[in-house]
Amino acid sequence: MNKKLMALAVAGAFGAPAVAMAQVEIYGRANLGFDTYSATGATAGSNNDLRARNRVFDNSSRLGFRGTENLGGGLRAVYVIESGVNIDTGNNNSQAGVANASTGFLASRDSYVGLEDNWGRVTFGRQSIYWVNGVIAQSGSNYINVDVATTGALGRVVGPTTRTSNVVAYTSPTINGLNGTFSYAPNSEAATALNNTNAKIWGVTGRYSGRVNAQVDYAVNRSGGDAGTAQKLSGLKLGVGYPYAPGAQIALVYIAEKNANLAAAVTGFAVAGDSVKANAVIINWEHTFGNIQGLAEYGKVQKAKGCTEGATTTCDNTGDVGYIGGWPKLRFRVGWLPSRGTSRGRPEDHSGRCNTQLLIRRKPVSHTETGTFGCPFLLGPPTRSEITFRAAVPFRSSPNADFSTA
Repeated sequence: MNKKLMALAVAGAFGAPAVAMAQVEIYGRANLGFDTYSATGATAGSNNDLRARNRVFDNSSRLGFRGTENLGGGLRAVYVIESGVNIDTGNNNSQAGVANASTGFLASRDSYVGLEDNWGRVTFGRQSIYWVNGVIAQSGSNYINVDVATTGALGRVVGPTTRTSNVVAYTSPTINGLNGTFSYAPNSEAATALNNTNAKIWGVTGRYSGRVNAQVDYAVNRSGGDAGTAQKLSGLKLGVGYPYAPGAQIALVYIAEKNANLAAAVTGFAVAGDSVKANAVIINWEHTFGNIQGLAEYGKVQKAKGCTEGATTTCDNTGDVGYIGGWPKLRFRVGWLPSRGTSRGRPEDHSGRCNTQLLIRRKPVSHTETGTFGCPFLLGPPTRSEITFRAAVPFRSSPNADFSTA
């Protein structure tokens, strides 16, 4: 074991200088909003309804550092260190006041180091598995801070995983518009003496971009213990989109999730040991009208199955219908910064656009955003001091792109 650890340490020591010499790009997004929020119709009675209130909220603002280093022979080192920042409060809590694992500390969002070549890319670090939708749907994980269910949570039945720590992932090269990613996380690193160490999370994602866009995700999150009794969270997600015009797409997303052998009871829903499952079908629409991009979703989450029906647990009231609509990308020019550098012999364009957002969402909660304002930004390499504002390009993310979208 000591020899193995020494070999890894030596490899890391030789690898560190190459990454340190790489060009560093500083980037991020400052995206805040003002909304009116309420949640009514609680199954536990009206005393549990949330009254309407105004909020200033942060929608996935982030600050990141990334770069590549040519190692010769076509091999490149890549790295990303991306951190979520709550510009509205400065803490690491969500709007509900509970801790948000994707903000408030360094590398809280997708962050990794790896190698890439014409054979693909291998990365190690904190990475997203299963829950993001690539080019299929932008709500929830990208532009609008809510969605019907496209990121995978089907009410009381939870998805297998989201952004996950300690992941090793391989992403294949893109061939004729098709590529894939396999991810694995040994989820027993913190296991103490005598405890099982066979917990693991793994996921597979396949993507196709062409006359139609498609993405399929399957993931399993298995707790440690005997195979027949350990909790196992699994999910399948299939999305197909038709880009009928530039900046426009209509997509259908199907989700099936199962929470087998629940490790603990879920109040009002299921007892420990239950195996519950649910399905959902969602239609997602996106269209760009000049400088305005419109998004809409409509979806149905079916009633969950597998609960132990009793006096305090039931699968009733677990199905729902939801819809959202909005204009999250009303873009306008924020200024021009004169260039002091060149790119491939041409002056660099440091102009950019910010965005505003108007959103109306109904079920499962009443939520109306009366306005948001956000500016993605990019700082150039150390040889340039200008700050530029750039709006994210919708619908045409590269299948090999960084998937840290929320």
